Amino acid sequence: MNPTLYYVHDPMCSWCWGFEAARRQLFGRLPQNLHVRRLLGGLAADTDQPMSDEMRAYIQHAWHAIEQKIAGKHFNFDFWSACQPRRATWPACRAVIAARRQGEEYDEKMTTAIQTAYYTQARNPSDDATLIELADELGLNHTDFTAALNSDETQRELLSEMELTTELAARSFPSLLLKMKNSVRTIPINYAESDKMFMLITRILDE
Repeated sequence: MNPTLYYVHDPMCSWCWGFEAARRQLFGRLPQNLHVRRLLGGLAADTDQPMSDEMRAYIQHAWHAIEQKIAGKHFNFDFWSACQPRRATWPACRAVIAARRQGEEYDEKMTTAIQTAYYTQARNPSDDATLIELADELGLNHTDFTAALNSDETQRELLSEMELTTELAARSFPSLLLKMKNSVRTIPINYAESDKMFMLITRILDE
């Protein structure tokens, strides 16, 4: 069995958005015999309740922190006045699964579409209407995506991925975990560049 690198993320996780440039750089140079699997962590369950003032302040603080820490990363703060935020990321996670059913390549494409909509276009991915719009923009089959978005099967798949992230002891988003035959190693996240992560992964693979 080939080793597997698990990437644990949530499409509405601000720090996952901050990690995207370094992650793409890293994934583009990994050895071909290393299997990469993306796992949805399901950061926040479904809710119809508006986000609390405390949570709104917490997330906006995180956005400012990411802009200061990661060069070239910017957020559109119009989201907070243009939308009615809810602390619900499961809809976006289900959208990734529903998109993935129409082709594995749509896992990353839908994730990117959600991130772009949320962080740069002031659109709300907690709303099904936004997620369906994004699916249409990606050229996905409208009927199939809409049916899958909130199906019991899609929810079960999300819960299964969340359970696996717990088994892997992923303690934060984003997380990188390298599974070998008898062990799982955590790869520390570097938001600035990929070299240290790449060197650690290749060193572990060579052990």
